Amino acid sequence: MSANQNINTVQDYEDVLAAMEGYVQGLKTGNVDQLKKTFHQDAIMYGHLGDDLSQGSIDNLYTYVEKFGSAPNIKTNLTVLHKTPTTAIVRIEMEHDAANEDFTDYHSLIKINGEWKVVAKLFHLYTK
Repeated sequence: MSANQNINTVQDYEDVLAAMEGYVQGLKTGNVDQLKKTFHQDAIMYGHLGDDLSQGSIDNLYTYVEKFGSAPNIKTNLTVLHKTPTTAIVRIEMEHDAANEDFTDYHSLIKINGEWKVVAKLFHLYTK
């Protein structure tokens, strides 16, 4: 019989969510430096903004936040969809960002040197 051990502790999930809370707080305050702590330096993002495909470097997110500023009324719900000891997928339902837009984000994270970093962001923008 194989070992029946839980490799994902509650603390593990809380650590992933804490990394993503840095993202939410960066959006809320419009603080790009805080956002940069959440993402790997080579992170990418993809999603549609209307008919246009936003693609490539996470720098596109930083440019968006610099343009629109803080989002004091943002509301979010974060869910860890799946987690292994070194990877995680997090869904974020978001309402009222700095441009008063609503999104669903999917973030892919990897644990590097004991720290969770987002390596990819996939998003969907809803029509209002």
